[in-house]
Amino acid sequence: MISIQNLSVEFSAKSLFDSINYVINKKDKIALVGKNGAGKSTMLKIIAGIQRPTSGQVAVPQGITIGYLPQHMTITDSNSVIEEVRTAFSHIKSLHEEFDRLNAELSSRTDYESADYQKLIDRITALTERIAMEESENAEAEIEKTLAGLGFKRSDFDRPTAEFSGGWRMRIELAKLLLTHPDVLLLDEPTNHLDIESIQWLENFLMTKANAVVLVSHDRAFIDNVTNRTIEISLGKIYDYSVNYSKYVALRQERLEQQRRAYINQQKQIQDTEDFIERFRYKATKSVQVQSRIKQLAKIERIEVDEVDTSHLNLRFPPAPRSGDYPVIADNVGKAYGEHQVFDHATFTIKRGEKVAFVGKNGEGKSTLVKCIMGEIPFTGNLKIGHNIKIGYFAQNQAQMLDETLTVFDTIDRVAVGDIRTKIRDILGAFMFGGEASDKKVKVLSGGEKTRLAMIKLLLEPVNLLILDEPTNHLDMATKDILKQAIKEFNGTVILVSHDREFLDGLVEKVYEFGDGKVKECLGGIYEFLEKKRLASLNELGYKNQPQAKSPSASTSDTKKADVQKPSAQTQPSAGRLTYAEQRERAKMLKRAEKKVADAEAEIAELESRVAEVESKIADGNVDGDIFELHASLHKKLDNAMSQWELSTMELESLKEQLAN
Repeated sequence: MISIQNLSVEFSAKSLFDSINYVINKKDKIALVGKNGAGKSTMLKIIAGIQRPTSGQVAVPQGITIGYLPQHMTITDSNSVIEEVRTAFSHIKSLHEEFDRLNAELSSRTDYESADYQKLIDRITALTERIAMEESENAEAEIEKTLAGLGFKRSDFDRPTAEFSGGWRMRIELAKLLLTHPDVLLLDEPTNHLDIESIQWLENFLMTKANAVVLVSHDRAFIDNVTNRTIEISLGKIYDYSVNYSKYVALRQERLEQQRRAYINQQKQIQDTEDFIERFRYKATKSVQVQSRIKQLAKIERIEVDEVDTSHLNLRFPPAPRSGDYPVIADNVGKAYGEHQVFDHATFTIKRGEKVAFVGKNGEGKSTLVKCIMGEIPFTGNLKIGHNIKIGYFAQNQAQMLDETLTVFDTIDRVAVGDIRTKIRDILGAFMFGGEASDKKVKVLSGGEKTRLAMIKLLLEPVNLLILDEPTNHLDMATKDILKQAIKEFNGTVILVSHDREFLDGLVEKVYEFGDGKVKECLGGIYEFLEKKRLASLNELGYKNQPQAKSPSASTSDTKKADVQKPSAQTQPSAGRLTYAEQRERAKMLKRAEKKVADAEAEIAELESRVAEVESKIADGNVDGDIFELHASLHKKLDNAMSQWELSTMELESLKEQLAN
């Protein structure tokens, strides 16, 4: 559908993309992944037509619509919420105008057998179907359902958009985008401003109603549930996997191992060649061989390894000083702003060593209760902080408390004690402050960088009650894993405010839900809580019998026995009900997948034969200057062919499972 052809981008003589090629197909759900700074957001901007590449092009067929939600945007309008969202349907007028124009052109054409005439017919047919589909739907009902799904109350619909925060304004833009039903939907960190229920609703929408989707997200559960293809950007190249994120992680590890082995072999080959050149550089009898080796060296395409190894980094909080048995006791705690009662009668007890989550829709009081615990704002009722409690508090404004005159390294060096001092560079690297970045002054850091630095500082301070308010917002997946493991091993008490299900999974044993002015306690992990909430919340939004959000952890309860709960038998179409076109499409998909496996097997057989032929020549002593280079090249191609065969086989098995179900 959309073809990215030989795409290259350079910034300040540095290559971000180098001759990238891939295709976005109809119904693809693609996760765009890579380290921070790899170019994920830039890629979305180029596909959206907002930014131009240095070279190459994005080929978009006529009539294909693209919707783009950036990570940050400036929004200016003076409408009410519902008036602003209604503007999403203004495109229907444009569709009618195009339909009328093409019909007028059709009436004047006489080249009935030409390809252009057939294209015109196809476009008019597509417009007719689209207009009929969009006008047959109840636009007002769709608007209300979408706004409710994204967390708006009916009482919010007539409020001016100017009254809402930036996060809620982004939800309005997202609602408009979803209602236009573009052919390709580009989403850059769409979950940053959503709570858990809204994220689940968006998941269901993208899985069941969206066409092609390309998304960037650090929410592992979200991209795992939505996507069926993963494209990794690494060192200016892309690696395309026809699997979701979790399966990609395993395949990527295999690729990196192959890459590392190839890198080590190549470095040995380079060193041996350089040693030969140096040893015989000034011997006239060896001048021909030396010149040959110099040419060999110049031809070698250097292998790069894009991987900072943090597997050895076992980050631990300092041992928690012993506290009283009950770090937090709340008795009828309430908080109101004027006539607006945020919550009331909150009564609960958090025991020493417990790890709990505060969840609920934005604006229901999670961060407000944290501020009450911290003593930052007044409240009603009784809130007792236990004996010998030392609180470590992380919030977005923690970044503002850093000393801006210090460097990144000095900021951490001043709080690190004991053995951890020997690992400061490793820790900074894991939180994306590797190399020269550790010598930057705090005052030149971005907001996200300051937030990460404040998190590292907190990790090194001896506390016994950790309160973390959205700690994962500016962290990539590898860094989140390091932080999650550190919290797991922390022997103190933890309160987590987060909408990241994968991060909370296996970490908390109790959930406090904020909503309707109340704080309710739910024993069990985050997926146990969501299972109890699932039916009620989805029924309210008009999405019955939707797939259940899956849990990536196998360690929690049996509510997560399957990755994705399949729809009930009543909602699953039986094989007998498939139309002829659907049956034919399934057969085509299966045939294509089987052909990919067969092609890969044929390529492997051919390469193995060529390798055997070269090795036979070497064994017979029939060698020339390039034979070893040819041998290494063939082995590299064989490794790549084997990887392609593994991917194709996995894709075929996955497709067979889908068709069987």
